[in-house]
Amino acid sequence: MRISISIALITTCLSFSAQASGLESLESFIKTVKSGRASFVQTATSPAKAGQVAQVKTSSGTFEFIRPNRFRFLYQKPFEQSIVADGQTVWLFDVDLNQVTARKQAQVMGSTPIALIASAPDLRALQAEFLIAEISSNDKSSEGLQWVLATPRSKDNALRSVRIGFKGNTLAVLEMEDSFGQQSVLRFSSLELNAGLDAAIFAFKPPAGADVIRQ
Repeated sequence: MRISISIALITTCLSFSAQASGLESLESFIKTVKSGRASFVQTATSPAKAGQVAQVKTSSGTFEFIRPNRFRFLYQKPFEQSIVADGQTVWLFDVDLNQVTARKQAQVMGSTPIALIASAPDLRALQAEFLIAEISSNDKSSEGLQWVLATPRSKDNALRSVRIGFKGNTLAVLEMEDSFGQQSVLRFSSLELNAGLDAAIFAFKPPAGADVIRQ
């Protein structure tokens, strides 16, 4: 479950013009933000089954990225887990299981939340993968934020939709829903944009003795 939630997530953070619309903020970010780091809290909710209540799981950690193709999620609570993209491969390491899953990055980037911040060179390229629309700030569920809705064009994508919420000049929330009805919400804090990150932190080597699964 922890790995499936993380893959669905393969995702972001950031800051923009306070007066800009959601779409303008997204476009500005793609053009101007080349790297960043943030803390996050993620809440994943699975749809309720017959006679049962919905399952809610909360996790937290840090996120770092260098565009166009390097990122790193480090989950610290409640379980240690990492997702690292080095430009060629996406590595998922579950510390408790001592298991590493490796996938070719080109196969998993496309229509994923991470593409919204770490891979598309411009808004036009992003629109080739997503249908992008602005959500009215008058919507009752807006939380006082400016929102953008991104829907994958591919019908085979496990991701159903992504909502990106901006507060003032900061990206505050990323909401995702997959084709199974599972919802995942990331709330960001301590954002640092165009941070001087060392590319070496995105290199990953499977720990000795770990079970490595290549897909």
